[in-house]
Amino acid sequence: MTSNTSIALLATVTAAILFYSCQKTVTLDLNNAPAQIVIQGEVTNTPGPYTITINQSSAFYADNTFPPISGAAVKISDGQGLTDSLTETSPGVYSTHTLQGTPGNTYTLSVFAQNKQYTAASTMPAPVPLDSITWQNSGFEKAIYAIPNFQDPPGVKNYYQFMEYINGHQLTTDIFVFDDRLSDGRYITRALRNDSSRLVVGDQLEVKMYTTDENVYNYFNQLDQSLGFNTSASPANPATNISNGAYGYFSAHTVQSKTVTVP
Repeated sequence: MTSNTSIALLATVTAAILFYSCQKTVTLDLNNAPAQIVIQGEVTNTPGPYTITINQSSAFYADNTFPPISGAAVKISDGQGLTDSLTETSPGVYSTHTLQGTPGNTYTLSVFAQNKQYTAASTMPAPVPLDSITWQNSGFEKAIYAIPNFQDPPGVKNYYQFMEYINGHQLTTDIFVFDDRLSDGRYITRALRNDSSRLVVGDQLEVKMYTTDENVYNYFNQLDQSLGFNTSASPANPATNISNGAYGYFSAHTVQSKTVTVP
């Protein structure tokens, strides 16, 4: 990540791209509209706890503060008989206790907040190994781009998202998502050209690769287009997998990562 967009839109959404201990925030600056609840969170195949954040959207030209929503009842079930009731660990932030993400499981989120019920479901795909990170140099742009290298499993629809961290700091301006519609079963070597122009020789770069389900991929892909990369289309709020008019997303995804020194 989706979570910055056109005045043609009629609401303000905060899409904070949360991935376990890391967070990427993307703010959709839209025209005035009634405040909406924004729910964001994840379950991964790495050890928990996992977090769900619940905020209120703000009006266009507000001061970029998004009030947390406290006192919600938040639960996640794993489809195998376990339901974890989350605890509010800070205003608007809710954490699991015993839940452990497992590929193949479908996770269902239930949120009761402000007298309304919201639900979402996400199925965690099988992990895809990230083999290595190599490099591409652009003489014209004088930029260095990281290239994740991995084998896409044949005969299976796969959806990927990549995040970059330079010297321990997460890059926060771009979204990079990719599906295997035209690359099924191939060995993938695809440069991360969105953030990589900031790389400098000697930097420590961590690349994380997530395998997501289709609904989560669609959310971030539409969010990416709304942020201005698709100028031919009218922007719109990304299609969330959360019910009852909430903004945001709930993702069950796997994580692979590599840390390398920029040569």
